[in-house]
Amino acid sequence: MLRHSHTLLGAMALSSLALAAPAQADTLNIGVMGELASFDTSQVSGGVWESQVLMDVYEGLVKKNPEGEAIPGMATDWDISEDGQTYTFHLRDDAKWSDGEPVTAEDFVFGWQHLLDPASASKYAYLLYPIQNAEAVNSGEKPLDALGVESLDDGKTLKVTLNAPTPYFPQLLTHYTAYPLPKHAVEEYGKQWVKMDNIVTNGAFTPTEWVSQSRISVAKNPEYYDADDVSLDGVNYFNTEDRNAGISRFRAGELDVLREYPSSRYQWLKDNLPEATHLSPMLGSYYYVLNTRDGRPTADKRVRKALNLVARRKVLSEQIMAGSFKDAYSLVPPGTSHYDVQHMDGVEGDYAKRLAKAKQLIKEAGYGPDHPLQLKLRYNTSDEHKKIAIAMAAMWKPLGVEVEMTNAEATVHYQTIQEGDFDVARAGWIADYNDAENFLTLLRGGVGNNYGDYDNAEYDTLLDQAASTQDLDKREALLEKAENTALDDYALVPLLYYVTRNLVNPEITGWQDNAEDDHPSRWVKFHDGD
Repeated sequence: MLRHSHTLLGAMALSSLALAAPAQADTLNIGVMGELASFDTSQVSGGVWESQVLMDVYEGLVKKNPEGEAIPGMATDWDISEDGQTYTFHLRDDAKWSDGEPVTAEDFVFGWQHLLDPASASKYAYLLYPIQNAEAVNSGEKPLDALGVESLDDGKTLKVTLNAPTPYFPQLLTHYTAYPLPKHAVEEYGKQWVKMDNIVTNGAFTPTEWVSQSRISVAKNPEYYDADDVSLDGVNYFNTEDRNAGISRFRAGELDVLREYPSSRYQWLKDNLPEATHLSPMLGSYYYVLNTRDGRPTADKRVRKALNLVARRKVLSEQIMAGSFKDAYSLVPPGTSHYDVQHMDGVEGDYAKRLAKAKQLIKEAGYGPDHPLQLKLRYNTSDEHKKIAIAMAAMWKPLGVEVEMTNAEATVHYQTIQEGDFDVARAGWIADYNDAENFLTLLRGGVGNNYGDYDNAEYDTLLDQAASTQDLDKREALLEKAENTALDDYALVPLLYYVTRNLVNPEITGWQDNAEDDHPSRWVKFHDGD
């Protein structure tokens, strides 16, 4: 058995920044991009804004430090079997829910079974598929208790059996799909356990108020094992989909953090609020989903290729987005662990030749002046997404493409495209964990976040082979071959790679730029002014 024991951070890095007197020194006010779908993690839609709230109120076996690294959470340490397929987690003696009840291994078993229960219809259930029988449980082929997780030692030990060695498994456990569920609260209140009067959580904070489409408030959880080292009294998450309004609120001191300020404002912010303006590389891709369902024009590979050929990505990154994105030619972004960036063929170089080829493909697909290609393009509401959509429509216009644009707030947008009501749709993916598989699963058949319903047996087989390959170099080769299979099929329109863009009050510490843009409020402190 291999023993993996870790120590928590003893201190957080401090920045040499200008000080200012805070309006509310013990409450952090964050502007987030959308509405949380639910405090039941099986019902979450996958937005970064949801992750921000959930990582503050829940804690998994493993959590994130300010730099985004995985460190012990509800588990103090764990053992890994020699074959890499069995993990044994030892839970904290002082792990408690916010009502004082102990957090047990059974709460993890119960939570993971709930997420994988077909009745929950969680589109994120696939993240737990490395666990033995998880996929069969999620499809209804096997009962919930067939899942390869077991509570031992009166709930102090959790044994997890995997299908195959999974190098990124500890990192995966920081994601909200791997959080526990308060079994005692669910048994008492049923589906009503998430109501503000009933909810209990095990993180550094616990919810106190939810004003729909406006604000969620949480307070410090006195039962949290590390409560004495949590500086904040609470956090408010304000729904701030209007980013320009968010900047005004930040400048007025109403917000301490604004997540993802508009790219168009970067230069102004850098010039006028240099200490508050953060921009750094991150593991994220901005892309357009292509609907491959029968009857959709984008089900035709020729159409998909043509749309990709005339996408002018450098224009998007350098002109439309003013350098606040990087142009992208693949789904998996640079900086991904043990992976080389791949490249869609033919989408750079001589534009005139690309345009001529694209026109030929559109004609071969049966479209022309008498039968124009009409596309329904959906995006979630923001000035940034609108600018990109308008630019893409203009790039496609020389092909005779007529674009109908529809926007909706983020939660509605993702629900709509999951149902298939679109031809082209804006999507973005920020890594849940630093591994190429996390991105490539977006194109796997039957996965909830595969919005375009892309289905390629060769692609799925390569991902399956990679999942059971222990040799990291061989696994990388399989994953890269899989991505190239999808890129050669023009399965999507990769457009941009993300960078993190946050406005952060210079008087706080513990908010560190990191590639996954995860920032648990548990680490945040206001300067005391000395």
